[in-house]
This record gives sequence, C-alpha cells and structure tokens, in this order.
Amino acid sequence: MPKISQKGERLPLSPIRKLTPYADDAKRRGVKVYHLNIGQPDLPTPQKALDALHNLDIRTISYTHSQGILPLRQGIVRYYSRSGIHLSEDDVIVTTGGSEALLFTLMALMDPGDEVIMMEPTYANYFTFAHIAGVNARTVTSYIEDGFALPPVEEIEKLINTRTKAIMICNPNNPTGYVYSREELMAIRKIALKHDLFVIGDEVYREFLYTDDPFVSLLHLPDLDQHAIVIDSMSKRYSECGIRVGMVVSRNQEVMKTLLKFAQSRLCPPHLGQVVAEASIDGTEQYSRECYEEYIARRDFFIEGLNRIPGVVSPMPKGAFYTVASLPVEDTEDFCRWMLSDFVYNDGTVPGGETVMMAPASGFYNMPAFGKNQVRLAYVLCKEDLARALTVLEAGLAEYQRHH
Repeated sequence: MPKISQKGERLPLSPIRKLTPYADDAKRRGVKVYHLNIGQPDLPTPQKALDALHNLDIRTISYTHSQGILPLRQGIVRYYSRSGIHLSEDDVIVTTGGSEALLFTLMALMDPGDEVIMMEPTYANYFTFAHIAGVNARTVTSYIEDGFALPPVEEIEKLINTRTKAIMICNPNNPTGYVYSREELMAIRKIALKHDLFVIGDEVYREFLYTDDPFVSLLHLPDLDQHAIVIDSMSKRYSECGIRVGMVVSRNQEVMKTLLKFAQSRLCPPHLGQVVAEASIDGTEQYSRECYEEYIARRDFFIEGLNRIPGVVSPMPKGAFYTVASLPVEDTEDFCRWMLSDFVYNDGTVPGGETVMMAPASGFYNMPAFGKNQVRLAYVLCKEDLARALTVLEAGLAEYQRHH
C-alpha cells in the first residue's frame, strides 16, 4: 500500500475539532451538546448581506480577479479609513478566509527552515500553517497568572537568530482574549526595526475590544509600513464564517506582489462570498453595535460564572470572545473527552440530557505541558445556553473529580 507523506503524518489534529467524533456520538445518543469549543457565533448575519446574496442577478457564477473584486477591496479601504488607517486598493488582497491569508503570508515571507516567533498560547492553526509552509514556529510563553500579557522583550529577543524572519501576534488574542496595549505593540515594533523582521498581526477580532482605549493596529504604528502585514477576516465581525472571505493588508508592495502570485495560483476567492462581504461593510453600523453589546453581556456573565465554580480560574478577557481557563483537573484532554463520552447531566429539563464540548488548551501551546490543565472556551452562545453550560460544567467537574 502506498504511504502518505511524512508532512501529512506529522500534521497535528485541531484541538478545536479533534473531539468532534465524540460530540457527534453524544448527539446520536440524544444528548444536547453545548459547543464552547469553536468560535462560531450564533448571531445572525446582517440582513443587508443576505439580501445581496438573495437578490444577485447573474447568469454565471464566474471567476473573479485573483486579488478580489474591486468593489470589495474599495469597501475594505473605506472600512480601514474609519480607524485612521489610509490605504489603497492595491494594499489589499482578498483571500479564501483568514486561514488562506495566514498560509500565503508565511509562504511569501519565508523559505523552508526559516523561523517565526509567536506568543503562546496561540491560535492552534498557526502551528499547522507553519508546518505546511516548512517554517519553524518558536514560541514565548505568556501566563494565566499575568492575564496572558506580552512576555518580557528579553524573552522574545533570546529566540532571534539568522533564520528568524517574523514575529506573529494575534490581537485581540485567540485563544486568551488578551488585547495588546500600544506600549506592548511599540515594544514589538522596536524589536522588528532593530532586527529587520516582519510583524504579522492577526487582527480578525478587532471589532470586539472591551477596554476604554481605542484599538491599535500594526498599521497605526510609525515607521512600520515595510514590516507590517495584517491578517483580517469578515467571518467573526459579521457572523458569516461560511462565506470564507479574509484578506491580507500591507503597504509593503513587494510583499503584496509576491502574495498575488499565490493568489493567482488558486485562481480567486469565492465569488458569492465576496458579494456578501461587500454588502456587509457599509450600512451595518447598528448591527455591529448590537453585536458588540451582546458579546460584552455574554463575556461578563460567563466569566463571572466560570470563576464561581470551585477550582476554576479565568482572567477577564479584554477582547475577542474566548477565554483560557484553568480547571481543577490534571489532564483537560481526558476530561473534555470524558464529558462527551461518559458524562450526561440530566435534571429533567432537557430530554436526553446535556453536556459541554470544550477545546483542550494544550494544543494552543508549542509545549503542550503548559496547557495540560487549561481549556479554551468560546462564549458565542446566548446567555440562556451559557447558563446551562456552566451548570453542566460544574456538575461534570464534580463527578469527574469523584472518579479520578
């Protein structure tokens, strides 16, 4: 029998989705599963965007420009200008989701064997994209005791060598919900300029910022035009993950011309997705305000509820809609699996009972031992479902501790 590639064998499973077979099996048994494992908002997509799709009057769903349709890129330029970031349409390449934007960026900036520095815990797929691109991901650990703040600059600089090409951050952060301050970003800027490195900023969650300070993008920072590459996506801010429309934004034209080669190789982003994305940008301000207020209410309710459970500790996220919480168990991967395969909470309220699906946090670390007792939780459900999920989680923890 032919053998698959070593790259394929070594590619890690997603910690967000790896337990899906157990969740599917629980559902087949009639158990209601509360999905706290994945950042899939339950809020509706803007009606304006849905109307654009329903009213589309075309005979052929055709290829589009590899860079993305011009009206969408013009809309993205307008969107960024509202934050004081002034761009041209050629500073934007539309991609098939933020995932493709990240993968293309790593391949455009780095050769196999080059290195990128990340702060862990970090979005687990960064490790996957680095592996696919042949890039070595090196990590500096941030700690729950510090609220996952940026590690000391000296710890970052220790990892820099002749193969280092970039520093990559997620701001607001997935999985922790931490938001880097202007001072922290200026510290990263200083390192990048000192060592002539690219800075890749995943700013997908920019609309979900729960502090009084305005959001600071890499594109706001002085003297960083040739170093800064921003990854963005329509998925979260407009609750339209399935349209698969993201983007790379940079003023470095050499980078953008190189990225366009990768974009041309995959022909174009989804035509229908771009139609929906274009319609989402303007005239949805009230929608965005309502979503923002809903997420703040969910965050406050959920984090307070988590910290009331004996032995559970969660910092208060400053952005996005995730938190990394420590649980009073030794191995959260075993616990999360057990919650789906062995545990059912049944107080008579829900026929068939209930359980919770979570993402073990070890997969968000390059050194999995650091996240052994942590989980990433997404508060993307309505408050009623979050309340039930908290009740189920507390009961599950108590039951698990009695038997382990």
